[in-house]
Amino acid sequence: MKAFLMHKDQDFDQKQAFPPNEAALSQDLELNTLFNAMALGDEFLFNVAKSAVLSGWSGDMDTILYRQSILKDCLKNPLVVRELYALTVETIEKKKRDYWGFIFKSPGSILRSSVDVLPMFVTMLKRLRAIADTSVRSFDSDGFKTFFAMLKNELGDDYFVTLENHLRELKFRDGVLISAKLGEGNKGTNYVLRSSNDKSAGNGLDFLDGVVDRFFPSTGKGQGWVNYLLRPKSQSYSIYIHPRDESGWNALSDLRDRGLNIVGNALAQSTDHILSFFKMLRVELAFYVGCLNLHDRLAQKGEPVCFPVLFNATERRHSFHGLYDVCLSLSLQQRAVGNDVNADGKDLTVITGANKGGKSTFLRSIGLAQLMMQCGMFVPAASFSANLCSGVFTHYKREEDATMKSGKLDEELSRMSEMTDHLTSNAILLFNESFAATNEREGSEISEHIVSALLEKRMKVFFVTHLYEFAHACFTKRKTNAIFLRAERQSDGSRTFKLVAAEPLETSYGEDLYNEIFIASEKGYPHQNMPVVSVETAACVNDGNAGKSP
Repeated sequence: MKAFLMHKDQDFDQKQAFPPNEAALSQDLELNTLFNAMALGDEFLFNVAKSAVLSGWSGDMDTILYRQSILKDCLKNPLVVRELYALTVETIEKKKRDYWGFIFKSPGSILRSSVDVLPMFVTMLKRLRAIADTSVRSFDSDGFKTFFAMLKNELGDDYFVTLENHLRELKFRDGVLISAKLGEGNKGTNYVLRSSNDKSAGNGLDFLDGVVDRFFPSTGKGQGWVNYLLRPKSQSYSIYIHPRDESGWNALSDLRDRGLNIVGNALAQSTDHILSFFKMLRVELAFYVGCLNLHDRLAQKGEPVCFPVLFNATERRHSFHGLYDVCLSLSLQQRAVGNDVNADGKDLTVITGANKGGKSTFLRSIGLAQLMMQCGMFVPAASFSANLCSGVFTHYKREEDATMKSGKLDEELSRMSEMTDHLTSNAILLFNESFAATNEREGSEISEHIVSALLEKRMKVFFVTHLYEFAHACFTKRKTNAIFLRAERQSDGSRTFKLVAAEPLETSYGEDLYNEIFIASEKGYPHQNMPVVSVETAACVNDGNAGKSP
């Protein structure tokens, strides 16, 4: 039995390797905030969410649309989906808690262990089938329809009756009937477990027939005085072992295990198959339960979500309305500010403008939405459409680290070099104030060369920068395939945290921070909403533009 709720024709591989840039993605996009919202403290849900989101770009469009339709069903029937998931958890935990198996894995002990646990599995399968029967009409997706049809076909009433009959017989209340033949060296061979009414068992005499034929071949099977003596009218033979005959009991136990070996292994494989089905069903439902948890959190705040419109990776589509940083929203009491952008047909998006104006937040929203879209989730926006990508990569500036063996610029270039080893066409790269650790001219030149190379290889680039020379050069050279966004600033210096399409400016209004931190403090009214600004930020009042006034 297969669930097929993550892929049309294969199981979801939770143990697949994470992308090589997993650590950077998790840090720069604050992914643990997203996973924690999906998990609600459940470690298993956290791990499944992480695996699904970080492996999303390996899927194709059909897989994403397949999951989208299943998730839509989940949002319409959340109680049923949670009930199915709870049933899988209960089954697995009950097996782990109540059925330990046997330390000595002899065929007999394996058989007894399987016969003990199978009735519990039968009960759980019946409950699973009952949920499917009562809920099938409420689901429209191909994934759930196929899943419920599989349960109906493979878990019919006749199946359960047959299974329960076999389980009763395998308890062997009337003893064990085994047939065998005599092989080379007078050793038993072809041990077969027989049903109590199996006529082909020869009343258990196949083994004795072999003895007669081997030692008295002239009489022929069923003829002569030897057969007459060995076969009284009752056709019954009994061997009694003394209670203190340890060797005899060991020999009898060995004969019994030989007869039970095939059946015991077959039954053990059946229990393993059922258990693995419940485990895989739990994994695949866990992804959708995580999505339900996240959806509930966002719905409570009134945040919009939508199912994105997909385009092939070779196209250049990126437009949205009300896109917001879902991780920021999950960390705030109020709703996050969303942005509206139409970047269709563009390879490069350059973001400039006021400090603390929402540029980095916007960049995170781009990366998070892409990851969520490609694993089949809804995205945090009122509407969203984008082309698929071959990977999401981030290059954010890092704070000073005492363990660094070289300067900040060397560290940035080293990370860029490592990233290029894994880049392919149609990847998305998110740069956040990269290459600003040197002067304006050098930083702009480095940024221009790197961006040019990436665009030549058909990659999509989003670049937040305070390097005016770089931003201005892009504006003059790349108007046809680039869009330029600026963090909005009101005339009084306040930020709206909105981005608007606008030409880059020479200043990022660092004086606003200076006035808020120092001037307001001198006047003695630092208000409670004043942002906490690091020494580095306060020192960058010139926005990193050497020689330029703020």
